[in-house]
Amino acid sequence: MDIYALLKSMTLEEKLAQMSQYGTSVLDSGAADDVTGPARDLGLTAEHIAAAGSTLGSGTAEQVIAMQKAHLEKDPNKIPLLFMRDVIHGYRTIYPIPLGMGATWDEKIVYDCCRMAAKESAVSGITVNFSPMVDLVRDCRWGRNMESTGEDAWYNSRMGAVMVKGYQGDDLKGKYDIAACVKHFAAYGAAESGRDYNTTDMSDYTFYEHYLPAYRAAVDAGVEMVMTSFNALNGVPCAGNQWLVNDLLRGEWGFDGVVISDWNSFYEMINHGFIENSKQAAEKAVNGGTDIEMMSSTYIHHMKALIDEGKVRKEQIDRAVLRILRLKEKLGLFENPLRATSVEEEAKYCLCEEHRTLARRAAEQAAVLLKNEGVLPLSENIKSIAVIGPFAACGMNGWWSCQGDTKESVSVVDGLRAALPHAEITCTAGCTDGLHDSSNDTMLEKAIAAAREAEAVILCLGEQEGWSGEGNSRADVGLPAAQKELIRHVVAANPRTAVLLFNGRPLALGDVINDAPAFFTMWQPGTEGGSAAANLLLGRVNFNGHLTMSFPYHVGQAPIYYNRMNTGRPKPGDDSTMGYVSRYVDCPNAPLFPFGYGLSYTTFAYGKPILSANTLKKGSGEQVTLSVTVKNTGYVAGTTVVQLYIRDLVASLVRPVRELRGYERITLAPGEERTVTFTVEEDMLAFRTESGKIEAETGDFHLWAASDAASGEPVPLTLV
Repeated sequence: MDIYALLKSMTLEEKLAQMSQYGTSVLDSGAADDVTGPARDLGLTAEHIAAAGSTLGSGTAEQVIAMQKAHLEKDPNKIPLLFMRDVIHGYRTIYPIPLGMGATWDEKIVYDCCRMAAKESAVSGITVNFSPMVDLVRDCRWGRNMESTGEDAWYNSRMGAVMVKGYQGDDLKGKYDIAACVKHFAAYGAAESGRDYNTTDMSDYTFYEHYLPAYRAAVDAGVEMVMTSFNALNGVPCAGNQWLVNDLLRGEWGFDGVVISDWNSFYEMINHGFIENSKQAAEKAVNGGTDIEMMSSTYIHHMKALIDEGKVRKEQIDRAVLRILRLKEKLGLFENPLRATSVEEEAKYCLCEEHRTLARRAAEQAAVLLKNEGVLPLSENIKSIAVIGPFAACGMNGWWSCQGDTKESVSVVDGLRAALPHAEITCTAGCTDGLHDSSNDTMLEKAIAAAREAEAVILCLGEQEGWSGEGNSRADVGLPAAQKELIRHVVAANPRTAVLLFNGRPLALGDVINDAPAFFTMWQPGTEGGSAAANLLLGRVNFNGHLTMSFPYHVGQAPIYYNRMNTGRPKPGDDSTMGYVSRYVDCPNAPLFPFGYGLSYTTFAYGKPILSANTLKKGSGEQVTLSVTVKNTGYVAGTTVVQLYIRDLVASLVRPVRELRGYERITLAPGEERTVTFTVEEDMLAFRTESGKIEAETGDFHLWAASDAASGEPVPLTLV
């Protein structure tokens, strides 16, 4: 297909239709000439819909096949539709939410899960995935923490690049490759008060150092699409931010892919107080560099007038449409509009045994053991277990679970029953709404009775799916009062109780952590969550997950993150009561569980880190190594994550107290020890200085090789 000739032959209206994206319900409503429903609300005619460039929200291969065929019959240029969707952590086979996948610290399993998601999406007709979300997250109140891999920009950059490669393959030529769309550009995760869609305001220093790197990493990894965010940046909504898209993304970074808005964000610029009407929205957005508007129709209705008035140039429209056509060409849609879409392969691959096995492994690796005072693992010979709580008998797929069906997911009680067919596994699923009322009084009595009669108790607590995800921010990120009461009563009835948490964000557990002997989180683990839970509880699989977002002691600490800046009056230590320093009078400064934290059924001893040299010469290309010996001092094999941190002690701009710069997952047999060696070079010490240049400054540094961001002893290094 000669896309340049095609572009030249298209009318302005046909080009604008390519730049417009509507939901499948809109396209379906325009099946007849008498347009009704959502299409009418957007002011669309049958001609507009017939020439549309893309759609979002399709569900099955059968639907996609029918829609694509119907579209090609109507579209005068026979340009295939792009089918887009949010496939955040699996299409039909659901694996843990991205925050849980981050806790694996395992790039291979993240890649494998994204390949699985791409395959199931491709056979179901999806050609573009609105993932990865690489927004930096520091405030546990924000609902969309669940879509990110955590609070560290360096780590998110690595994981974001891996996810792009997982979805897109090497060059989009593979049968099951789909295009990725990185989001939300930019700084969407910094919403004030942790409230979704809220104002974002920050210094250039913070923006460049912490919020931009992961987007840049995705662009460098070859991502095909970028989605602008709902928030304003420096007073300009990102949907119409010319500096952000044209100058930075396209100009400085060289991105030449497709830029798409978020849902209806063009019209929302009116609410921001940035524009007066939809015509101005179209002008700001197209001049701001956005190629496709999602679920709004400003381009269709106003672009001709804007061109006639000289406010928009025709060349801008042509460039945008050319990028869209080029993506369709890359995906091979002109040769095969249905691509990998297949009812037969959809039935073959979606939720197949191979995919369920991978989802189970991911759920096992994502789980993080927070506390264990000898309760876990349970004995294989145990005779009775009481599974209690609101999430005992339901699958926890989590928000954005796409085509996943909770009826197809394994619950905790079903996982244990399958793993222990000889044991009596009882289930008391109460306190579902998190409120304490008379119906829950009855449930509480049943739970206490079940706990007394069992050898051990698994308390399945946490958040409902709808308590996290888009639009679902929380002011209080602790457990509901009824769940806290349930812990106290159940543990009093049976001290052999382990609390299993399902959550889409870090929870504030300071007021309950001492009420039970064991806590672990499985986040929202997906299709095989119950099977993974059983294997972990029985010790058939060891815990090896480590947090990538700090768990606060109290919600009042939010936002809380490990790589903070120091102050002029730092608190001397967690136990200090000194006044007139940066502290709370009623709460620790430190998180309950820091970034990088995670326990195991075994224990690990870290030796003293050793540097090969204590100086590094600037500009020489030299390297030094930091080595640490880690020993498994327990009785079972286990995996830990050895983490490399740095600190620039004195710099022209204040630097964080620690910054992650490397990690290595190692598995050790009981008594085995291994030396882990990190290579340290000048680039790892660099930052964006006041001049805007990325460079390392001479001076003193501290390095750590530790099990988390709050442990280990520093080793000095000087850049000369």
